[in-house]
Amino acid sequence: MNTEGLVEVVLPGKVEPEGLQIRLGAVPTAGPGQVVIRMEATGVSFAEQQMRRGRYYDQPPFPFVPGYDLVGTVLATGEGVDPGLAGTRVAALLKVGGWASHVLVDAADVVPVPAGIGAAEAETLVVNGITAWQMLHRKARVRAGDTVVVHGANGGVGSVLVQLAQAAGARVIGTASERHHDALRERGVAPVDYRAGDVAARIRELAPRGVAAVFDHVGGRGIVDSWRLLAPGGTLVSYGSASTRDDEGSKQWPVLKLLGRVWMWNALPNRRRAYFFNVWAGRALAKNRFRARLRTDLTQVFAALQRGEVSAQIAAQLPLTRATDAMRLAESGTVAGKVVLNP
Repeated sequence: MNTEGLVEVVLPGKVEPEGLQIRLGAVPTAGPGQVVIRMEATGVSFAEQQMRRGRYYDQPPFPFVPGYDLVGTVLATGEGVDPGLAGTRVAALLKVGGWASHVLVDAADVVPVPAGIGAAEAETLVVNGITAWQMLHRKARVRAGDTVVVHGANGGVGSVLVQLAQAAGARVIGTASERHHDALRERGVAPVDYRAGDVAARIRELAPRGVAAVFDHVGGRGIVDSWRLLAPGGTLVSYGSASTRDDEGSKQWPVLKLLGRVWMWNALPNRRRAYFFNVWAGRALAKNRFRARLRTDLTQVFAALQRGEVSAQIAAQLPLTRATDAMRLAESGTVAGKVVLNP
């Protein structure tokens, strides 16, 4: 007899973190092709910070349960699913729904977590790891000897990008605020203060011939500087519009403006490429290929963690019922790594 109940966090509308609600219910039942995962770790991503402001460009209508990804143990399997999955630890990329004690997921979307990796450790690398890996290896195709620029080198995705780029043999220039520079230097990164005036000029001093790749999560006007830093054959990967997080008005416009620029730059005959990276691209058109790629890449990220090439940065762990505090902490900009929620 299963006496467990469902606990989930609901985002009811555009609210301050204090407006998040706790809802109790019955544990869901696995339908055909599905599994029920007992959540062990989920996290606060930048996406949730945008969603609570109504600024994430394809968020569902309110109210909904946020939670971009999770790690947990398979509690039950539905019809047509290998019953041997029950009791195994898995990770899943969801976009929404992770902030719950029990989550229903298509079995085809779960990725096994290797033995010896803790749930919170693995959680820090699901959305951040997959994003960093795919941008580095599938878009920019960074090689040993390349010089790359990582904006926000101490951030969730940025810190993973730095480590994966170094594991690939690249030299990394990283932008961050002054207080993170010592930590970046210890990691072998050349730090640049993004608040200190002309960032592009500082980067050019460090890489006069241009760079092989720039990874930019800021968007806005600075994206033009990022493009101009590229050497011939270089790649700009834009993966967000953090500069517009607190803006009012259309949430689509900053993204459309970026896409327009990217399209225009790619039309120019200058041997440089620009991408707007979205981790969900291709899912609607080719679900099976999307799933296979996700599984392959996340498995590579977990292997890099086991080899010590990437470290899991857990900023703090709080229970699900303290989601308000977790959101406040994640948005404070005072922590390094990922704020993780446990059941």
